[in-house]
This record gives sequence, C-alpha cells and structure tokens, in this order.
Amino acid sequence: MVFPEYRPRRMRQNENFRAMIRETRLAPEQLVYPLFVMPGKGKKEEVSSMPGVFRLSVDQLKQEAKDCLALGVRSVILFGLPEKKDAVGSGAHAKNGIVQQAIKELKNTAPEMTVITDVCLCEYTDHGHCGCLVGKEVDNDATLELLAKTALSHAQAGADMVAPSDMMDGRVSEIRSTLDENDFHNVPIMAYSVKYASAFYGPFRDAADCAPQFGDRRSYQMDPANSREALREATLDVDEGADILMVKPAVAYLDIISRLRDEFDLPIAAYHVSGEYAMIKAAAAKGWIDEQRVMAETLLSIRRAGADIILTYFAKDMARLLRG
Repeated sequence: MVFPEYRPRRMRQNENFRAMIRETRLAPEQLVYPLFVMPGKGKKEEVSSMPGVFRLSVDQLKQEAKDCLALGVRSVILFGLPEKKDAVGSGAHAKNGIVQQAIKELKNTAPEMTVITDVCLCEYTDHGHCGCLVGKEVDNDATLELLAKTALSHAQAGADMVAPSDMMDGRVSEIRSTLDENDFHNVPIMAYSVKYASAFYGPFRDAADCAPQFGDRRSYQMDPANSREALREATLDVDEGADILMVKPAVAYLDIISRLRDEFDLPIAAYHVSGEYAMIKAAAAKGWIDEQRVMAETLLSIRRAGADIILTYFAKDMARLLRG
C-alpha cells in the first residue's frame, strides 16, 4: 500500500504538536457570566433546574465579582427579580430598581468588572411578556419607549453596556437615540439580534420568574425553522446602531452563528442558554458524560462557529479549567 506524502496524524501525536496547530482557542475574557439578582440581604438561593446557579441579593455580588476576576472572567450580565411587578414593568426602569442597585454595587466594589445589563420587561411584568399589552397582544411601538427608559436608567446607574433581549422591532434605534441624547454615547449595545422562540429557555424562566402567564413569545421571537430571516434581523440591528450581534440559543444554532460571522464584521456573541447548560449538568449527574470535557467541547464549538463572546453559566467553571 502506498501512503500519501502528507499524514495528518503526524501533527496529532503529542500535545505540543496539537497545541501548536490548534485553530480555535478559548480564553476567560471571552466569557460573560450571567447573574440573577434578588431583593433582600444575605440571600443565595440555588436554582433547582440549574445546579450551580444562584439567585443572589445585592450584598452577595461583591464576592461573585471577586471570584470572577480572580479567574479572569471580566464581564457579567445582570438579570433582576423585582419586589413587585405590574402590567408595564415599571420596576425595570425604577431609579432604585434591583438591577440599578446591583450595577452600583458592582461598580463600587469591582470597577474593573464590565457590567452588562439585560434590557427587557419580562422579569418585571405581571403577565410575563416582554412588552406592554393591548388586550393579549404585545404593543411593539409602545414598548420601545419603556425599553429605552430602562436602558437609560442602567447607563445612569453605571452600566458599561446594555443588551436588549425583547425582540421588539426598532428597539436598538430607540435605545441608541435615547442614550446619545443623554450623553451616553460610549455605552455600547449588545443586541439580542437573533433570538429564537426556543424550548431551551425553561430553566431560565425558573431562575428569573418570567414565564408568560398566557400564550407564548412566538409572535416576537424568531421561528426556529428560519435562517435567512436571521440575516434580516441582524442587518436591521446593524443599521440601527448595534455594536455587537448576539445569537440565542447557541448550540442548536451554530449554523446561524456561522452565517452571521460570514456576513458581518461586527463582534458576534452567542448565549449558551439555561437548557443547554442544564442538560449537561443532568447527564453528568447521572454519570453518563464527563462534565468538564463536554462543557469544554461545547463552548469550543460555539467559538469555532464564529462567536467572539460567549454568555454562559459555565463561565467560572470553564475559566478554572483553562487555568489548569
């Protein structure tokens, strides 16, 4: 048998060779750690469907920030659980709202930490939808002003970046205009540009107490069957002033991440969502998989698909593994 001159296995025979030609790499600074903030003091409650993920009172954030920074994870994204909810989610833009308090705590205790805030109303509305309602329909245009007020309140509290996740048409433009009019020109927008109406969000809705009280979100989140539509959504956000484009979920939509990477030169983020995290945790608890290896392979696949930034509940665990 005559072998070809080139044998790919030559460069796989030891770790030094493999590392030398490795095409895709993960680093802690590429990871964003989601935090759920709740009212009260001294509270740290594990989310039952997300082992290792906790709801924290504001006073507990100082230690979280220290832990993240010690591991090289420099960025967090905040989700708030308000004391009260109402039909228009007024707690989202309250001056002393739960996320506003959390921003101030983090910037006071860990100024080097990048604090990103989720901008949406679902955690603050008593009906659980991402905007205000007319009957049982979300009113897109009336919601825009509320989202912009929320983003502005986050910037005023000291947020480094805002991330609208609501999927209302035109919200990036409305937020950009409001921030600029109030001299927050340097606050970037990480847009949830391509957010699918996914079944992978279930554990998050437990964590953030934001499941819709009726219906679903398919009238504003994207149909999982569509990929060309993802390019249209992302193009709109680019035109409206987004600084980063996000795909959510990540693992089930690696093709979409890749398409956005090929089409746009803006940074691409991907959200490795609660259900994707919980499945790995559950299978590992059963002894069916090696949690660390599957975690690392999964996050590496998201990077390989083209994501520059990964939002993941595994951020601290992955950073520990990377540090050796």
